[in-house]
Amino acid sequence: MDDRTNTIAGWVLAACGAALGLSIAGGMIFHSGHVEKSGYPIEAAEEAGGGAAAEVPIASLLGTADPAKGADVFKKCGACHTINQGGANGIGPNLYATMGEAIAQGKGGYAFSDALKKVGGNWDFDKMNAWLTSPRKFAPGTKMTFAGLSKPEDRANLIVYLNQQGSNLPLPAAPAAGAAPAPAEGGNAVEGAGGAAPGAANAIDAVDKDVRGQTGDIANTATPASGAPSVDPAAQKQTGR
Repeated sequence: MDDRTNTIAGWVLAACGAALGLSIAGGMIFHSGHVEKSGYPIEAAEEAGGGAAAEVPIASLLGTADPAKGADVFKKCGACHTINQGGANGIGPNLYATMGEAIAQGKGGYAFSDALKKVGGNWDFDKMNAWLTSPRKFAPGTKMTFAGLSKPEDRANLIVYLNQQGSNLPLPAAPAAGAAPAPAEGGNAVEGAGGAAPGAANAIDAVDKDVRGQTGDIANTATPASGAPSVDPAAQKQTGR
């Protein structure tokens, strides 16, 4: 009986020791931060059009944009929009001849959101670029659920493609890089490095003529070059000379 009791007591103590050891080890692992999280992390979607991408002047990209690449980009829009002439409205309006049209008007009576109607004006290149960058920022409250295109090259390609579909607006001129500023109104351009302006040259000529005139007056009143003193004619008569 004593041996059996001792054996049972030994097993109980061993079990308690093992449980205590596992508890201590589990606590150490938990506090060390090595416990793996279950499930998959959900990354926050990047806000389309944020950062420097929105700051790129669209006019500087339209001249080299490729409408064929724009047609590929439009495939992202094809689930909601048609672009052929006379095409039906879907989830979104038909986009044929959209460039240059009034914003949120026409399109066969499509029900545009009040948010987009408040924008006003026509679809020009800058407005379309802003819309494609982030519809929610361009018209807060819009029904458009598309997040936008973050790459300015994609937007430029899509815009020139849209422009070819029944609009054909003239593309804006790209801003000239390093263009010299125009001379101030009323000013004269200086010709050559270090050259004097025509106005300054005229002033120098006037001063030079004035100096020469004064010099001639002085020469007319100067004493004879021989150095002989001049004799007053009245004095000659008085002396009989």
